[in-house]
Amino acid sequence: MDTVTLGSTNITVNKNGFGALPIQRIAAEDAVHLARKAFGAGITFFDTARWYSDSEEKLGEALKDVRDRVYIATKSGAQNGEDLKKDLETSLHNLCTDHIDIYQFHNPSFCPKPGDGTGLYEAMLEAKEQGKIRHIGITNHRLAVAKEAIASGLYETLQFPFCYLAIDKDIELVNMCKEKNMGFIAMKALSGGLINNAKAAYAFEAQFDNVLPIWGVQKEEELDEFISFIKEPPTMTEEIKALIAHDKEELSGDFCRGCGYCMPCPAGIEINNCARMSLMLRRAPSAGWLTEEWQNKMTKIEECLHCNKCMEKCPYSLHTPDLLQKNYEDFQKVLRGEVSVS
Repeated sequence: MDTVTLGSTNITVNKNGFGALPIQRIAAEDAVHLARKAFGAGITFFDTARWYSDSEEKLGEALKDVRDRVYIATKSGAQNGEDLKKDLETSLHNLCTDHIDIYQFHNPSFCPKPGDGTGLYEAMLEAKEQGKIRHIGITNHRLAVAKEAIASGLYETLQFPFCYLAIDKDIELVNMCKEKNMGFIAMKALSGGLINNAKAAYAFEAQFDNVLPIWGVQKEEELDEFISFIKEPPTMTEEIKALIAHDKEELSGDFCRGCGYCMPCPAGIEINNCARMSLMLRRAPSAGWLTEEWQNKMTKIEECLHCNKCMEKCPYSLHTPDLLQKNYEDFQKVLRGEVSVS
């Protein structure tokens, strides 16, 4: 079994974290079943957030009887100290616990620090002194903010997108965290669904002994695959190297990661899926993306206001309106039979 220790926190778990964002989309009974099954199989790190609708409540119900045997991380997107305190109290109630193991700032546009005028970091320190949180972390999608957080020495963990499509600058972040004895939690290890080979995804992450990937779980068959990695961890092989090289070539350049920080759209466009439709059609069974429902969603692109609010919020500096238009044109070609897909 592969294990990882999250830097100075001394939290040591197997290299399969449970990402609880997707369980907001399923029934409470099903979500509770998945989380309990994960724990029963040996998964002990669970990550959620206040922004994930009812995800915290579902985890709280699933894990309240085994709270002292698991680690729970959650997040607040609060913009000031008072709101963060309120978020924390809500999370403690939802999760049926008196403490959060890792409490994280949720993708802030800046690196919160003492004395910055927001009161955010001071609220974190107060909560830590009160025993309501054990460790302070930060999540981000911006390289500059992530680097500043690492250099600051104020954080015990960084959560950042990291998968086998990573560029050198992403790998540099992992190494910086290791040098600073700071835990690295890898979100989007499957790149929001673009990576469809979990073994290859795991084998890549396993090369970095300070990285804990959290896998977004919504279906039991997905969980079963990750559970199988506990006893038989996939390792890097020549076959997997070739697959990764192929995918890197296919997905190189500007593409939507599906993070959703561009949302909501004033025109009602589901940007985080519509802006990467071309890739999803090539990498997943196309039938599920060519339904009447998705045709209607893609048609909404015609109503784009070109307000550029999505561009302003994109952590990857994508020209989102152009990307939407390109994906819409590609989608129409597939519907007309001009382009074949899987």
